[in-house]
Amino acid sequence: MIDLLHNFSGVLVNVLTVLIGSTVGLLLKKQIPERLTNAVMTAIGLCTVAIGVTGVIKGQNQLVMIISLVLGTIIGTLIDIDGKLTKIGDKLQKKSKKGENEKSTFSQGFVTASLLFCVGAMTIVGSMNAGISGDNQMLYTKSVLDLISSTMLGASLGIGVLFSSAFVLVFQGGLVALSMALGSFLNDFAVAELICAGSVMIIALGLNLIGITKIKVANLLPGLVLVPFVCKV
Repeated sequence: MIDLLHNFSGVLVNVLTVLIGSTVGLLLKKQIPERLTNAVMTAIGLCTVAIGVTGVIKGQNQLVMIISLVLGTIIGTLIDIDGKLTKIGDKLQKKSKKGENEKSTFSQGFVTASLLFCVGAMTIVGSMNAGISGDNQMLYTKSVLDLISSTMLGASLGIGVLFSSAFVLVFQGGLVALSMALGSFLNDFAVAELICAGSVMIIALGLNLIGITKIKVANLLPGLVLVPFVCKV
């Protein structure tokens, strides 16, 4: 039981930092001018794109990325993962008793923050390290970064960012559990391709944050599930 809690400690710390950061951001929201939050969001978007580009070059076989993301996007679009996440955000918005005029911002904050905190090299590698060897160091480092990001996102996108902590718990916790069960199946090659595919999603998310595109990034998520299987083909 103690070993199990240790494996998930990085996830729990990450959830806590998102809760703290987004709460601080919400408290500071009225004190920060809108032009400043917009400028910061652009900066976060640019940094997100840069992080994504860095991760993409770690891929060893572009065909794995292409096949996984194309098939994953088809599945995600048919299932409409983005729409379902938005509906979850809308339901949470109603329960939080926010005004109808904040509905769009709430869903945007929930979906954007959920993906930003959960899709990326540190999430994938950190969760796998925690699941396979019990090493939570990368998730602890990620938690510090997410503390800063959630503060700024909370100030700019509102309370939806706070609720993204639930998605962090489910998604990262699921990755840790999957790594514990399938550790030998996830070799270095598969991990590298997972980072590559996840980084493409990070780039798309960064472009959305800047306002250049409106890509439904969540619909790409099944591609991550397919990567290890495509690597075995």
